[in-house]
Amino acid sequence: MSYDVLIAGGGNAALCAAICAARGGARVLVAEAAPKAMRGGNTRHTRNCRVAHDEGNGILTGPYPVDEYLDDLMRVTKGNTDTELAELTLQRSKEIWDFLEAQGVRFQPSLGGTLSLGRTNAFFLGGGRSMLNALYRMAEDLGVAIRYDTRVAAIEVEDGFFLGATLEAEWDGDHPRSERIEARAFVAASGGFEANLDWLEEGWGPAARNFLIRGTPYNTGGVLRLMLDAGADRVGEADQCHAVAVDGRAPKFDGGIVTRLDCVPFGIVVNAQGQRFYDEGEDFWPKRYAIWGRLVAAQPDQIGHVIIDAKSADLFMPSVFPPEIDDDLDGLAGKIGVAPDTLRKTVDDFNAACRPGTFDHTIHDDCRTEGLDPPKSHWARPIETPPFRAYTLRPGITFTYMGVRVNRDARVLFDGTASPNVFAAGEIMAGNVLGQGYLAGIGMTIGTVFGRIAGETAARAISNREPAS
Repeated sequence: MSYDVLIAGGGNAALCAAICAARGGARVLVAEAAPKAMRGGNTRHTRNCRVAHDEGNGILTGPYPVDEYLDDLMRVTKGNTDTELAELTLQRSKEIWDFLEAQGVRFQPSLGGTLSLGRTNAFFLGGGRSMLNALYRMAEDLGVAIRYDTRVAAIEVEDGFFLGATLEAEWDGDHPRSERIEARAFVAASGGFEANLDWLEEGWGPAARNFLIRGTPYNTGGVLRLMLDAGADRVGEADQCHAVAVDGRAPKFDGGIVTRLDCVPFGIVVNAQGQRFYDEGEDFWPKRYAIWGRLVAAQPDQIGHVIIDAKSADLFMPSVFPPEIDDDLDGLAGKIGVAPDTLRKTVDDFNAACRPGTFDHTIHDDCRTEGLDPPKSHWARPIETPPFRAYTLRPGITFTYMGVRVNRDARVLFDGTASPNVFAAGEIMAGNVLGQGYLAGIGMTIGTVFGRIAGETAARAISNREPAS
């Protein structure tokens, strides 16, 4: 069977592209490298999507206008974004709720302890896997063909024009079957390269070997490498990614969102030498949690430890793994492998620097330190009430930002020229919007917006109704 549109990947961006292309009259094939039980890439682990909206709706608690969204994005990226594509993404994010609901996705109020996102982020009822199941059902109802355990092993591109691809499918365990597929358009929606430790090491050096990969082990960057080798323009740097601090006991791959620890603002963070290295109360956690993976990555052996006392133990989402607990700081230090004398001095210095104030974790309160380097700007309270708790941190990589450059039609650029029939959506092109930093839920926003654009534009292009722009 011949196809109009071949899509590499099986997550949110790929399915949005498949649905929109099929609705546009295209015959669509989705090649998902993972087995059916593991389908969906990192979408399996998501819980929400950040959407602009002009008023609350009973689930979203209030308005989140595009201007505020853009201010938030500019702050975390420090302006390192393609402004045209960023504004397009945020403006079209206002359509996401209605679009996903039309595909069978349902929403729920935000869960307690989830970064205070009830106003800005739409939470999926049943989480990412439930959301994926709805998209797959819709795609199948529209006639989209889906192949699991199937990777794009080679692509044929001449002067930015897609001709065909070689698919390799796993049969009877580990015996690949190769097949050449011709299609009139190609959509790369296969994620980043975060599960490829060799590639991560090119950007991060040997420290990358100590990283934990929060997402799917199937995002190895194979399609990205093929695209770059075919001459696609690159965007982003190899060491830029969505990286958070996760529980150091999490699995090497696929630990997901539940391995994130949200206790950092309520205590202090020390490295393996027992020294603090950053302001734990710099800003609200939703705007700072995504910097902590990179901060921990810069520490010796890529290890950090959060130290809190009893009065803060119930202020954040409970962890999957229980903390180390001890009534004595020296005993706690022994359990986490930090020199007791050093940890004791760090805690004593911090306690002495804490200024009296009114603690309120919902605002930028006046509980701060003075004369301490680094300071703690807010939510600083002496660590003095036993039992004391410690959580070990490692850098947890969610997805990488280096990818292919696209225009507002989701067309991939080759030497600055938009391809007539090669498109990209999701993590593989997220670096156009995210040059650095992260906002909770924006990865799903980028995937949904550009997945829709890629599918719609591909369907129009193969019908010769829309030239490349």
